[in-house]
Amino acid sequence: MALISELFKSYSFSAQERFLQYVQIDTQSDPTSSNSPTIEKQKNLGKVLVQELKELGVNNAELDEFGYVYASLPSNVAHEVPGIFFCSHMDTSPDCSGENVKPIIHYNYQGQDIVLPDDTHVVIRASEHPDLAEQIGNDIITASGLTLLGADNKAGLAEIMDAIAFWTQHPEVPHGPITIVFTPDEEVGRGTDHINLEKINAQFGYTLDGEKRGHLENETFSADSFHIYIQGVSQHPGFAKGRMESALKIAAEIVAHLPQQSCSPETTEEKEGFIHPTDISGHVEEAQIDFILRDFDTSKLLEYGEQLKHITHSVLKKYPNSTVRFEQKEQYRNMYEVLQHHPHCMDLAMEAMRLAGLHPETRSIRGGTDGSRLTFMGLPCPNIFAGEHAFHSKQEWVSVQDMNKATETIVYLAGLVAKM
Repeated sequence: MALISELFKSYSFSAQERFLQYVQIDTQSDPTSSNSPTIEKQKNLGKVLVQELKELGVNNAELDEFGYVYASLPSNVAHEVPGIFFCSHMDTSPDCSGENVKPIIHYNYQGQDIVLPDDTHVVIRASEHPDLAEQIGNDIITASGLTLLGADNKAGLAEIMDAIAFWTQHPEVPHGPITIVFTPDEEVGRGTDHINLEKINAQFGYTLDGEKRGHLENETFSADSFHIYIQGVSQHPGFAKGRMESALKIAAEIVAHLPQQSCSPETTEEKEGFIHPTDISGHVEEAQIDFILRDFDTSKLLEYGEQLKHITHSVLKKYPNSTVRFEQKEQYRNMYEVLQHHPHCMDLAMEAMRLAGLHPETRSIRGGTDGSRLTFMGLPCPNIFAGEHAFHSKQEWVSVQDMNKATETIVYLAGLVAKM
Protein backbone atom coordinates (compact mmCIF):
# COMPACT_ATOMS: atom_id res chain seq x y z
CA MET A 1 0.00 0.00 0.00
CA ALA A 2 2.96 2.32 0.59
CA LEU A 3 3.84 2.06 -3.12
CA ILE A 4 0.34 3.16 -4.16
CA SER A 5 0.38 6.03 -1.68
CA GLU A 6 3.71 7.27 -3.01
CA LEU A 7 2.62 7.03 -6.65
CA PHE A 8 -0.59 8.99 -6.01
CA LYS A 9 1.47 11.92 -4.74
CA SER A 10 2.60 12.64 -8.30
CA TYR A 11 -0.26 11.07 -10.28
CA SER A 12 -2.16 13.35 -12.67
CA PHE A 13 -5.79 12.40 -12.16
CA SER A 14 -7.88 12.28 -15.33
CA ALA A 15 -11.38 11.84 -13.89
CA GLN A 16 -12.28 15.52 -14.30
CA GLU A 17 -11.24 15.67 -17.95
CA ARG A 18 -13.03 12.43 -18.76
CA PHE A 19 -16.17 13.44 -16.90
CA LEU A 20 -16.47 16.77 -18.72
CA GLN A 21 -16.39 14.87 -22.01
CA TYR A 22 -18.84 12.13 -20.99
CA VAL A 23 -21.58 14.44 -19.69
CA GLN A 24 -21.79 16.21 -23.05
CA ILE A 25 -22.88 12.95 -24.71
CA ASP A 26 -26.66 12.55 -24.38
CA THR A 27 -27.45 9.09 -23.01
CA GLN A 28 -30.93 9.48 -21.53
CA SER A 29 -32.73 6.16 -21.29
CA ASP A 30 -36.42 5.75 -22.20
CA PRO A 31 -38.79 3.85 -19.88
CA THR A 32 -41.39 3.53 -22.65
CA SER A 33 -39.08 1.71 -25.07
CA SER A 34 -38.91 -2.09 -25.33
CA ASN A 35 -35.58 -1.98 -27.17
CA SER A 36 -32.22 -2.86 -25.63
CA PRO A 37 -30.69 -0.41 -25.11
CA THR A 38 -33.86 1.62 -24.83
CA ILE A 39 -32.28 4.34 -27.00
CA GLU A 40 -29.40 3.67 -29.39
CA LYS A 41 -27.69 6.95 -28.52
CA GLN A 42 -26.41 5.33 -25.33
CA LYS A 43 -24.01 3.43 -27.56
CA ASN A 44 -22.39 6.74 -28.56
CA LEU A 45 -20.81 6.94 -25.13
CA GLY A 46 -20.04 3.22 -25.20
CA LYS A 47 -18.01 3.71 -28.37
CA VAL A 48 -16.03 6.54 -26.75
CA LEU A 49 -15.28 4.40 -23.70
CA VAL A 50 -14.13 1.46 -25.81
CA GLN A 51 -11.86 3.72 -27.83
CA GLU A 52 -10.35 5.22 -24.67
CA LEU A 53 -9.81 1.77 -23.20
CA LYS A 54 -7.99 0.63 -26.32
CA GLU A 55 -5.85 3.76 -26.26
CA LEU A 56 -4.89 2.75 -22.71
CA GLY A 57 -3.81 -0.65 -24.02
CA VAL A 58 -6.91 -2.59 -22.96
CA ASN A 59 -7.36 -4.24 -26.34
CA ASN A 60 -10.09 -6.65 -25.27
CA ALA A 61 -12.56 -3.78 -24.66
CA GLU A 62 -15.84 -4.28 -26.53
CA LEU A 63 -19.31 -2.81 -26.96
CA ASP A 64 -21.98 -5.47 -27.51
CA GLU A 65 -25.28 -5.30 -29.39
CA PHE A 66 -27.21 -4.46 -26.20
CA GLY A 67 -25.02 -1.47 -25.34
CA TYR A 68 -22.82 -3.04 -22.64
CA VAL A 69 -19.10 -2.28 -22.47
CA TYR A 70 -16.81 -5.05 -21.19
CA ALA A 71 -13.07 -4.93 -20.58
CA SER A 72 -10.62 -6.80 -18.40
CA LEU A 73 -7.14 -6.53 -16.96
CA PRO A 74 -5.22 -9.74 -16.27
CA SER A 75 -3.72 -10.38 -12.87
CA ASN A 76 -0.14 -9.21 -12.41
CA VAL A 77 0.56 -11.21 -9.24
CA ALA A 78 1.99 -14.74 -9.20
CA HIS A 79 -0.43 -16.27 -6.69
CA GLU A 80 -4.11 -16.91 -7.31
CA VAL A 81 -6.46 -14.21 -5.97
CA PRO A 82 -10.19 -13.56 -6.45
CA GLY A 83 -11.30 -11.71 -9.53
CA ILE A 84 -13.24 -8.50 -8.90
CA PHE A 85 -15.28 -6.19 -11.11
CA PHE A 86 -16.16 -2.50 -11.13
CA CYS A 87 -19.40 -1.30 -12.68
CA SER A 88 -21.08 2.00 -13.55
CA HIS A 89 -23.96 2.88 -15.85
CA MET A 90 -23.83 5.05 -18.95
CA ASP A 91 -27.42 6.27 -19.11
CA THR A 92 -28.90 9.30 -17.37
CA SER A 93 -32.33 9.71 -15.88
CA PRO A 94 -35.38 10.44 -18.06
CA ASP A 95 -36.67 12.69 -15.25
CA CYS A 96 -34.72 15.72 -16.49
CA SER A 97 -33.24 16.67 -19.86
CA GLY A 98 -29.74 15.38 -20.57
CA GLU A 99 -29.41 16.97 -24.02
CA ASN A 100 -26.77 19.63 -24.68
CA VAL A 101 -25.33 19.51 -21.17
CA LYS A 102 -22.94 22.40 -20.55
CA PRO A 103 -20.73 21.54 -17.56
CA ILE A 104 -19.29 24.39 -15.49
CA ILE A 105 -16.41 24.15 -13.00
CA HIS A 106 -16.73 26.40 -9.94
CA TYR A 107 -13.15 26.54 -8.74
CA ASN A 108 -12.18 26.94 -5.07
CA TYR A 109 -15.73 26.81 -3.71
CA GLN A 110 -16.15 29.01 -0.61
CA GLY A 111 -19.59 28.10 0.73
CA GLN A 112 -21.74 30.40 -1.38
CA ASP A 113 -25.02 29.57 -3.13
CA ILE A 114 -24.33 28.57 -6.73
CA VAL A 115 -26.52 30.39 -9.28
CA LEU A 116 -26.59 28.59 -12.62
CA PRO A 117 -26.12 31.05 -15.49
CA ASP A 118 -28.49 29.73 -18.17
CA ASP A 119 -31.47 29.84 -15.78
CA THR A 120 -30.80 31.99 -12.76
CA HIS A 121 -33.92 30.62 -11.08
CA VAL A 122 -31.97 27.38 -10.60
CA VAL A 123 -29.87 27.90 -7.49
CA ILE A 124 -27.87 25.28 -5.59
CA ARG A 125 -28.37 26.70 -2.11
CA ALA A 126 -25.86 25.81 0.57
CA SER A 127 -28.72 25.64 3.09
CA GLU A 128 -30.46 22.97 1.01
CA HIS A 129 -27.30 21.02 0.17
CA PRO A 130 -25.51 20.60 3.51
CA ASP A 131 -22.81 18.39 1.97
CA LEU A 132 -21.45 21.53 0.27
CA ALA A 133 -20.12 22.59 3.68
CA GLU A 134 -17.51 19.84 3.35
CA GLN A 135 -16.38 21.11 -0.06
CA ILE A 136 -14.72 24.39 0.95
CA GLY A 137 -11.67 24.92 -1.28
CA ASN A 138 -12.72 22.18 -3.69
CA ASP A 139 -13.82 22.47 -7.31
CA ILE A 140 -17.53 21.88 -7.92
CA ILE A 141 -18.92 20.86 -11.32
CA THR A 142 -22.53 21.70 -12.20
CA ALA A 143 -24.61 21.97 -15.35
CA SER A 144 -25.66 25.38 -16.65
CA GLY A 145 -29.25 25.38 -15.37
CA LEU A 146 -31.12 23.90 -18.34
CA THR A 147 -30.30 20.20 -17.88
CA LEU A 148 -29.17 17.67 -15.35
CA LEU A 149 -25.41 17.22 -15.11
CA GLY A 150 -25.09 13.45 -15.50
CA ALA A 151 -22.84 12.83 -12.50
CA ASP A 152 -25.26 9.95 -11.95
CA ASN A 153 -23.47 7.93 -13.15
CA LYS A 154 -20.84 9.42 -15.43
CA ALA A 155 -18.79 10.32 -12.37
CA GLY A 156 -18.49 6.58 -11.75
CA LEU A 157 -17.45 5.98 -15.35
CA ALA A 158 -14.74 8.64 -15.11
CA GLU A 159 -13.43 7.28 -11.81
CA ILE A 160 -13.16 3.70 -13.08
CA MET A 161 -11.49 4.88 -16.29
CA ASP A 162 -9.05 6.95 -14.23
CA ALA A 163 -8.18 3.87 -12.17
CA ILE A 164 -7.51 1.92 -15.37
CA ALA A 165 -5.25 4.74 -16.54
CA PHE A 166 -3.37 4.52 -13.23
CA TRP A 167 -2.86 0.75 -13.57
CA THR A 168 -1.67 1.01 -17.17
CA GLN A 169 0.79 3.75 -16.22
CA HIS A 170 2.00 1.79 -13.19
CA PRO A 171 2.09 -1.92 -14.02
CA GLU A 172 4.24 -2.44 -10.93
CA VAL A 173 1.16 -1.91 -8.71
CA PRO A 174 -0.23 -5.35 -7.74
CA HIS A 175 -3.77 -6.35 -8.66
CA GLY A 176 -5.62 -9.55 -9.45
CA PRO A 177 -8.00 -10.12 -12.38
CA ILE A 178 -10.19 -7.06 -12.90
CA THR A 179 -13.31 -6.83 -15.08
CA ILE A 180 -14.89 -3.54 -16.06
CA VAL A 181 -18.61 -3.41 -16.93
CA PHE A 182 -20.45 -0.31 -18.11
CA THR A 183 -24.20 -0.81 -18.44
CA PRO A 184 -27.08 0.93 -20.26
CA ASP A 185 -30.61 1.55 -18.94
CA GLU A 186 -29.93 1.41 -15.20
CA GLU A 187 -32.15 4.44 -14.66
CA VAL A 188 -35.18 2.58 -16.02
CA GLY A 189 -34.48 -0.58 -14.00
CA ARG A 190 -33.08 -2.62 -16.89
CA GLY A 191 -29.34 -2.25 -16.37
CA THR A 192 -28.69 -5.97 -16.06
CA ASP A 193 -31.40 -7.36 -18.36
CA HIS A 194 -28.87 -8.46 -20.99
CA ILE A 195 -25.65 -8.57 -19.01
CA ASN A 196 -23.34 -11.44 -19.98
CA LEU A 197 -22.08 -12.97 -16.75
CA GLU A 198 -19.67 -15.20 -18.68
CA LYS A 199 -17.67 -12.07 -19.51
CA ILE A 200 -17.24 -11.15 -15.84
CA ASN A 201 -14.26 -13.00 -14.38
CA ALA A 202 -14.99 -12.16 -10.77
CA GLN A 203 -16.24 -13.52 -7.48
CA PHE A 204 -17.54 -10.15 -6.27
CA GLY A 205 -17.44 -6.50 -7.27
CA TYR A 206 -18.56 -2.92 -6.72
CA THR A 207 -20.74 -0.35 -8.39
CA LEU A 208 -19.43 3.22 -8.34
CA ASP A 209 -22.81 4.94 -8.09
CA GLY A 210 -23.05 6.43 -4.62
CA GLU A 211 -23.30 9.91 -3.21
CA LYS A 212 -21.22 11.43 -0.43
CA ARG A 213 -17.45 10.96 -0.15
CA GLY A 214 -16.73 7.98 2.10
CA HIS A 215 -20.17 6.41 1.84
CA LEU A 216 -20.36 2.66 1.31
CA GLU A 217 -23.78 1.18 0.73
CA ASN A 218 -24.78 -2.42 1.34
CA GLU A 219 -28.55 -2.04 1.51
CA THR A 220 -31.06 -0.89 -1.07
CA PHE A 221 -34.80 -0.65 -1.35
CA SER A 222 -36.65 -3.70 -2.54
CA ALA A 223 -38.68 -2.60 -5.54
CA ASP A 224 -41.79 -3.62 -7.47
CA SER A 225 -43.69 -1.98 -10.26
CA PHE A 226 -47.47 -1.86 -9.97
CA HIS A 227 -49.94 -1.11 -12.76
CA ILE A 228 -53.67 -0.44 -12.62
CA TYR A 229 -55.52 -0.94 -15.92
CA ILE A 230 -58.98 0.67 -15.91
CA GLN A 231 -61.76 -0.13 -18.38
CA GLY A 232 -64.35 2.64 -18.30
CA VAL A 233 -67.49 3.29 -20.32
CA SER A 234 -67.33 5.71 -23.23
CA GLN A 235 -70.26 7.75 -24.52
CA HIS A 236 -70.66 10.82 -26.69
CA PRO A 237 -70.18 13.68 -24.20
CA GLY A 238 -73.40 15.33 -25.38
CA PHE A 239 -75.42 12.25 -24.43
CA ALA A 240 -73.35 10.91 -21.54
CA LYS A 241 -75.53 11.62 -18.51
CA GLY A 242 -75.93 8.47 -16.44
CA ARG A 243 -73.91 6.45 -18.94
CA MET A 244 -70.31 7.62 -19.19
CA GLU A 245 -67.78 6.32 -16.68
CA SER A 246 -64.52 8.05 -17.57
CA ALA A 247 -61.48 5.86 -17.00
CA LEU A 248 -59.35 9.00 -16.76
CA LYS A 249 -61.48 10.43 -13.96
CA ILE A 250 -61.42 7.10 -12.16
CA ALA A 251 -57.62 7.14 -12.40
CA ALA A 252 -57.51 10.68 -11.04
CA GLU A 253 -59.70 9.70 -8.08
CA ILE A 254 -57.48 6.73 -7.28
CA VAL A 255 -54.41 8.96 -7.18
CA ALA A 256 -56.29 11.53 -5.09
CA HIS A 257 -57.08 8.83 -2.50
CA LEU A 258 -53.42 7.90 -1.96
CA PRO A 259 -52.02 8.63 1.52
CA GLN A 260 -51.24 12.34 1.83
CA GLN A 261 -49.09 12.52 4.93
CA SER A 262 -47.20 9.23 4.71
CA CYS A 263 -46.06 6.49 2.33
CA SER A 264 -44.99 8.89 -0.42
CA PRO A 265 -41.53 10.03 -1.55
CA GLU A 266 -42.17 13.59 -0.39
CA THR A 267 -43.15 12.53 3.14
CA THR A 268 -40.69 9.69 3.91
CA GLU A 269 -37.00 9.35 4.77
CA GLU A 270 -34.38 6.88 5.98
CA LYS A 271 -35.94 3.38 6.22
CA GLU A 272 -39.52 4.42 5.38
CA GLY A 273 -41.04 3.00 2.20
CA PHE A 274 -43.52 4.50 -0.23
CA ILE A 275 -46.10 4.14 -3.00
CA HIS A 276 -45.36 6.49 -5.90
CA PRO A 277 -47.46 7.08 -9.04
CA THR A 278 -45.12 7.75 -11.96
CA ASP A 279 -47.49 8.01 -14.92
CA ILE A 280 -51.18 8.26 -15.87
CA SER A 281 -52.17 7.65 -19.48
CA GLY A 282 -55.29 6.83 -21.46
CA HIS A 283 -58.65 8.29 -22.46
CA VAL A 284 -62.30 8.02 -21.49
CA GLU A 285 -62.66 4.32 -22.20
CA GLU A 286 -59.29 3.04 -20.97
CA ALA A 287 -56.64 4.39 -18.62
CA GLN A 288 -53.52 3.14 -16.91
CA ILE A 289 -51.72 4.23 -13.73
CA ASP A 290 -48.10 3.19 -13.24
CA PHE A 291 -46.61 3.03 -9.76
CA ILE A 292 -43.32 2.14 -8.16
CA LEU A 293 -43.39 0.48 -4.74
CA ARG A 294 -40.32 0.77 -2.50
CA ASP A 295 -39.35 -0.51 0.95
CA PHE A 296 -36.33 -1.99 2.70
CA ASP A 297 -38.63 -4.73 4.02
CA THR A 298 -39.52 -6.81 0.95
CA SER A 299 -42.73 -8.12 2.55
CA LYS A 300 -44.12 -4.57 2.66
CA LEU A 301 -44.35 -4.48 -1.13
CA LEU A 302 -47.25 -6.93 -1.14
CA GLU A 303 -48.94 -4.83 1.55
CA TYR A 304 -48.59 -1.74 -0.64
CA GLY A 305 -50.10 -3.64 -3.55
CA GLU A 306 -53.07 -4.69 -1.41
CA GLN A 307 -53.46 -1.08 -0.27
CA LEU A 308 -53.69 0.08 -3.88
CA LYS A 309 -56.24 -2.61 -4.65
CA HIS A 310 -58.35 -1.53 -1.68
CA ILE A 311 -58.26 2.13 -2.74
CA THR A 312 -59.19 1.21 -6.31
CA HIS A 313 -62.14 -0.99 -5.34
CA SER A 314 -63.43 1.73 -3.02
CA VAL A 315 -63.39 4.25 -5.88
CA LEU A 316 -65.03 1.79 -8.27
CA LYS A 317 -68.12 1.51 -6.07
CA LYS A 318 -69.26 4.73 -7.77
CA TYR A 319 -68.67 3.24 -11.22
CA PRO A 320 -70.59 -0.06 -11.39
CA ASN A 321 -70.01 -0.68 -15.10
CA SER A 322 -66.25 -0.18 -15.06
CA THR A 323 -63.66 -2.86 -14.44
CA VAL A 324 -60.04 -2.95 -13.35
CA ARG A 325 -57.01 -5.20 -13.66
CA PHE A 326 -53.83 -5.15 -11.55
CA GLU A 327 -50.26 -6.17 -12.32
CA GLN A 328 -47.37 -6.26 -9.83
CA LYS A 329 -43.85 -7.14 -10.97
CA GLU A 330 -40.54 -7.54 -9.18
CA GLN A 331 -37.87 -5.01 -10.17
CA TYR A 332 -35.04 -5.63 -7.68
CA ARG A 333 -34.49 -6.71 -4.10
CA ASN A 334 -32.62 -5.37 -1.09
CA MET A 335 -29.05 -6.53 -1.66
CA TYR A 336 -28.41 -6.73 2.10
CA GLU A 337 -30.33 -10.02 2.09
CA VAL A 338 -27.29 -11.49 0.30
CA LEU A 339 -24.44 -9.16 1.28
CA GLN A 340 -24.82 -9.89 4.99
CA HIS A 341 -23.37 -13.31 4.16
CA HIS A 342 -20.31 -11.80 2.41
CA PRO A 343 -18.81 -9.38 4.96
CA HIS A 344 -15.39 -9.39 3.25
CA CYS A 345 -16.84 -7.26 0.42
CA MET A 346 -17.60 -4.48 2.85
CA ASP A 347 -14.46 -4.92 4.94
CA LEU A 348 -12.18 -4.57 1.92
CA ALA A 349 -13.93 -1.44 0.65
CA MET A 350 -13.88 0.21 4.07
CA GLU A 351 -10.16 -0.48 4.46
CA ALA A 352 -9.53 0.90 0.95
CA MET A 353 -11.32 4.13 1.89
CA ARG A 354 -9.24 4.43 5.06
CA LEU A 355 -6.07 4.00 3.00
CA ALA A 356 -7.34 6.83 0.77
CA GLY A 357 -7.57 9.05 3.83
CA LEU A 358 -11.35 8.83 4.22
CA HIS A 359 -13.65 7.96 7.11
CA PRO A 360 -15.91 5.23 5.70
CA GLU A 361 -19.57 5.20 6.63
CA THR A 362 -21.97 2.36 5.91
CA ARG A 363 -25.26 3.59 4.54
CA SER A 364 -28.53 2.41 3.02
CA ILE A 365 -29.66 3.59 -0.42
CA ARG A 366 -33.16 4.96 -0.85
CA GLY A 367 -33.08 3.54 -4.34
CA GLY A 368 -31.32 0.76 -6.17
CA THR A 369 -28.27 0.10 -8.30
CA ASP A 370 -27.22 -2.48 -10.85
CA GLY A 371 -25.47 -4.01 -7.87
CA SER A 372 -28.83 -4.97 -6.39
CA ARG A 373 -29.58 -7.35 -9.22
CA LEU A 374 -25.97 -8.47 -9.72
CA THR A 375 -25.87 -9.47 -6.07
CA PHE A 376 -28.86 -11.75 -6.57
CA MET A 377 -27.23 -13.11 -9.73
CA GLY A 378 -24.39 -14.49 -7.62
CA LEU A 379 -21.98 -11.54 -7.74
CA PRO A 380 -22.05 -9.73 -4.36
CA CYS A 381 -21.83 -6.04 -5.19
CA PRO A 382 -21.86 -3.19 -2.62
CA ASN A 383 -22.01 0.41 -3.83
CA ILE A 384 -19.07 2.81 -3.42
CA PHE A 385 -19.47 6.58 -3.45
CA ALA A 386 -19.00 8.39 -6.76
CA GLY A 387 -19.49 11.89 -5.34
CA GLU A 388 -22.75 12.59 -7.17
CA HIS A 389 -25.29 14.85 -5.45
CA ALA A 390 -28.85 16.06 -6.23
CA PHE A 391 -29.09 13.54 -9.04
CA HIS A 392 -31.96 13.56 -11.55
CA SER A 393 -32.20 17.35 -11.27
CA LYS A 394 -30.84 20.59 -12.69
CA GLN A 395 -29.13 21.15 -9.33
CA GLU A 396 -26.92 18.08 -9.70
CA TRP A 397 -23.29 18.58 -8.71
CA VAL A 398 -20.07 16.70 -8.07
CA SER A 399 -16.71 17.60 -6.58
CA VAL A 400 -13.52 17.00 -8.57
CA GLN A 401 -11.66 16.13 -5.39
CA ASP A 402 -14.32 13.56 -4.44
CA MET A 403 -13.98 11.90 -7.84
CA ASN A 404 -10.23 11.66 -7.32
CA LYS A 405 -10.75 10.03 -3.93
CA ALA A 406 -13.06 7.47 -5.56
CA THR A 407 -10.28 6.66 -8.03
CA GLU A 408 -7.85 6.16 -5.15
CA THR A 409 -10.36 3.90 -3.39
CA ILE A 410 -10.66 1.66 -6.46
CA VAL A 411 -6.90 1.26 -6.75
CA TYR A 412 -6.38 0.58 -3.06
CA LEU A 413 -9.25 -1.92 -3.08
CA ALA A 414 -7.72 -3.92 -5.93
CA GLY A 415 -4.39 -3.81 -4.08
CA LEU A 416 -5.98 -5.26 -0.96
CA VAL A 417 -7.58 -8.06 -2.95
CA ALA A 418 -4.18 -8.83 -4.51
CA LYS A 419 -2.88 -9.59 -0.99
CA MET A 420 -5.64 -12.12 -0.20
